[in-house]
Amino acid sequence: MVEVRQVDVVVVGLGVGGEEVAGRLAAAGLNVIGVEHRLVGGECPYWGCIPTKIMVRAGNALAEARRIPGLAGKSTVEADWAPVARRIRDEATDDWNDKVAVDRFTGKGGTFVRGTASLAGPGQVRVGDQEFAASRGVVIATGTAAVVPPIEGLSGTPYWTNREAVEAATLPESMLVLGGGAIGCELAQAYARFGVRVTVIEGSPRLLAQEEPESSEVAAAALAADGVRVEFGTRAERVAFDGAFHVTLTDGTVLTGEKLLVATGRTARLGGLGLETVGLDPAARYLTTDERMRAGDKIWAVGDVTGHGAFTHMAMYEADIAVRDILGEGGPAADYRALPRVTFLDPEIGAVGMTEKQARDAGLNVRVGYVPLNQTSRGFIHGPGNEGFIKLVADADRGVLVGGTTAGQAGGEMIGAVSVAVHAEVPVSTLLSSIWAYPTFHRGLGQALSPLAGS
Repeated sequence: MVEVRQVDVVVVGLGVGGEEVAGRLAAAGLNVIGVEHRLVGGECPYWGCIPTKIMVRAGNALAEARRIPGLAGKSTVEADWAPVARRIRDEATDDWNDKVAVDRFTGKGGTFVRGTASLAGPGQVRVGDQEFAASRGVVIATGTAAVVPPIEGLSGTPYWTNREAVEAATLPESMLVLGGGAIGCELAQAYARFGVRVTVIEGSPRLLAQEEPESSEVAAAALAADGVRVEFGTRAERVAFDGAFHVTLTDGTVLTGEKLLVATGRTARLGGLGLETVGLDPAARYLTTDERMRAGDKIWAVGDVTGHGAFTHMAMYEADIAVRDILGEGGPAADYRALPRVTFLDPEIGAVGMTEKQARDAGLNVRVGYVPLNQTSRGFIHGPGNEGFIKLVADADRGVLVGGTTAGQAGGEMIGAVSVAVHAEVPVSTLLSSIWAYPTFHRGLGQALSPLAGS
């Protein structure tokens, strides 16, 4: 008979959100079990945010060096992937070893269990031959996995997801990419800047289809400038592998590449969790949560599994709310109006809140402010590489911003000011009277605000 261990909280999944919840609850004196089947820290530090941005940073350095002619003389650039792979392996991931993260959690008083967890009833969690009874409850933070579409011939081939693309010690000569979202675009540009021939296959008419159309145009132009070929409005119908990948598109075109990267989205890891034992739908796409991250009686969910956005900052945000609720501390409830997101292309594309279409679809009285980045003072000074724009979306009836996009060299940083404005509902009249430092990229926000006067 399996002995049931009595604890306060079990956290299932120790990605960014789960680790934050487990660590803070343990530090607060609770008896916490943290369960992770792979690496503590999850996707972000090992295969997502950190290593991919190391790749992006390296590619951007190459691009900047190639912009020297016309600005500061002559330049000769020779790309070398080895330093990038070394930084990812040695500095970012400790060769995909999570000892530091495990020690960080246990150092706060938590108990770490390596394995796959399943629910066995309210507050009951099984991990292998161990069973835990959580008096306060269970937090589900199992994250997402790469979606692998049911394409004829794909299964069984050595295709890549983002994980294999990040782990690569050497680069292929060519790569096909299924999917023109943020992950596909970022990896396509980074690889292309190191000399890989890249083709992106995107089923919709544009890249970054969830963002502003202007963002899609910027992304397409950026990839084209780096030699990336993009096939729009078509999908992979069949895949064959004979040492190289041969992808047949719906229009009959056959594309060939040494590697095939599948970047067609993410899906929540909910299978096999035993959700039905606690009254939750095991077939659900995501876990529905209330404003305190409660998914059920004594069940909380944070991070990607909630469906509010597969972002590290979202996981941390939701983790904070769940921790406060479990500890009975109260505080602000979940508010997703000002969700920021950044696509780390060159130029970066930052966005927050609603797009213009989303605002109009919501029935708002929309007013838009727009300025090309090269028509701002800093954009002019910057010269080569100054592509981008600033677009602000306002609710004219309330006189506040409801969204915005800042695409450019500092696009991911500029969006911070817009995030504050959207979240705090700062009146447009107040923003118009603000002093924007000159000559900075963010001064363009003042220009983009001008058409919103009177909103």
